Amino acid sequence: MAEPVERNLGLDLVRVTETAAMGAARWMGRGDKEAADQAAVDGMRAHLATLAIDGVVVIGEGEKDNAPMLFNGEKVGSGEGMPVDVAVDPVDGTTLTAHGMPGAIAVIALAAGHGTMYTPGSLVYMDKIAVGPEAAGTIDLEAPVEHNLQQVAKAKGEDIEDLRAVILDRPRNQRYIDAVRKAGARIRLIRDGDVAGSIATAREKTDIDILLGIGGSPEAVLSAAALKCMGGEIQCRLWPRDHAERKLAEFEELDLDRVLGTDELVSSDNVFFAATGVTGGEYLKGVDFYGGGASTHSVIMRSKTGSIRYMDAFHDLNKLRLIASDVLD
Repeated sequence: MAEPVERNLGLDLVRVTETAAMGAARWMGRGDKEAADQAAVDGMRAHLATLAIDGVVVIGEGEKDNAPMLFNGEKVGSGEGMPVDVAVDPVDGTTLTAHGMPGAIAVIALAAGHGTMYTPGSLVYMDKIAVGPEAAGTIDLEAPVEHNLQQVAKAKGEDIEDLRAVILDRPRNQRYIDAVRKAGARIRLIRDGDVAGSIATAREKTDIDILLGIGGSPEAVLSAAALKCMGGEIQCRLWPRDHAERKLAEFEELDLDRVLGTDELVSSDNVFFAATGVTGGEYLKGVDFYGGGASTHSVIMRSKTGSIRYMDAFHDLNKLRLIASDVLD
């Protein structure tokens, strides 16, 4: 039987993401992504402080967006209990939230043991490929896009024309868009939120088969944590935007040629992942406020057991404010 702290940690984590999601959702559609992120960070930090963990944030939020953050190296939790590395994205999709668009989620992952999550230094982007369990072990980041599509199609018993790739809609990803179209597969372009995009490749009853393209480095580690729980695979490589970032990578002794797999991004075999919808999307429903309360929709995963749980929760906001006051006092 698992130790109680491990058994209950997933529920503890989802309370962290629920609080972050409710804070951010108050700013949905109000055009201020920094305020949405700040509200999520404040809620996430307050709840993390109550957890019986010896946690260190190794993937924080803020460098890329110049936003408030749970900073890298910040100690979280009570300091007692399981030693863990912590990766957070209080809002994966701050722009989506600010514009009232679907797909934003609040995300956290823990990996048992310190030094078990990859830290990408100052480089904020990675080149990525991710797939679900059926195609895990068949992909190669360094291979042509068409080859990877053929591998995924073969693993899933489909034709390339049946596949659908999810790609962040950015100029830097145009070569991926062109390659997928040339190969004959379909595409879903997303504005933000490639953690949810990576997870979509591993979900049952989804038409997303592969994630391709250049996105955030923190999101790569969070995606690796989720895919480790779901049996999928992700491969990444650091992607400097310009000569200055290449020199920075050299100074920080980062290997720009190294392809990092799922186990290199998150080496622990005991990983917890939780996410709560901020704005409604295909994966998780968004926060819904009503008189004195709110409802949330979340997912909780654990790699050791392979469990994936979805949870609807209803919150009395007046009682939550009293609890928050006690915590802060």
